[in-house]
Amino acid sequence: DRTVRVWDASMSQEPFTLHGHIGNVHSVAFGPDGVRIVSGASDRTAKVWNAITGQEVLTLKGHNGAVRSVAFSPDGERVASGSRDSTVRIWDVASGRVLLEIGHGQEVTCVAYSPDGERIASRDARGTVKVWDAATAKRTTLQGHTHAVYSVAFDPDGKTLASASGDKTVRLWDLATNKERTILQGHTEPVISVAFSPDGKILASAGVDK
Repeated sequence: DRTVRVWDASMSQEPFTLHGHIGNVHSVAFGPDGVRIVSGASDRTAKVWNAITGQEVLTLKGHNGAVRSVAFSPDGERVASGSRDSTVRIWDVASGRVLLEIGHGQEVTCVAYSPDGERIASRDARGTVKVWDAATAKRTTLQGHTHAVYSVAFDPDGKTLASASGDKTVRLWDLATNKERTILQGHTEPVISVAFSPDGKILASAGVDK
């Protein structure tokens, strides 16, 4: 409905709604300070909000297609956005300036920062997983899935990347060697999301199987 809603996790307060996007909102992420939120939408913008007051702080403009995924850097100074225009952009949160534009080749539907902020993982509409140097855009491609990849996540120490795919598997990649470490099987339908626990000992995966 073109809004972002901020909920009290204890359910002791009613959520408040952030208005400003004029297109469907595809992605939201908290900044590391817990005060800021970034959202990406089909209106080709990303917006930074104050999560306490609900005030719109900044609008990031420049993409030529819907913004499908957004992520804050661990230090909160940058935002990465992936778009239907086949680019990943890194923005300076203080000024709204584009620091780096990365050509991806296909619509970008997922971006994630490494814990040290030095790398960005992304996936495109073809299911390719790419890991980029956040300063130079040097690329590493991780190949092995036989179907589209829907989600990627770094573990807390930044040494492993998990990817969820339509081939019904989750794969763990060793980022020191850029090789596949483990294939996790058990889902009977496409796997669409993965997330590590804060201590990195548990990985959760969600699929469309019943």
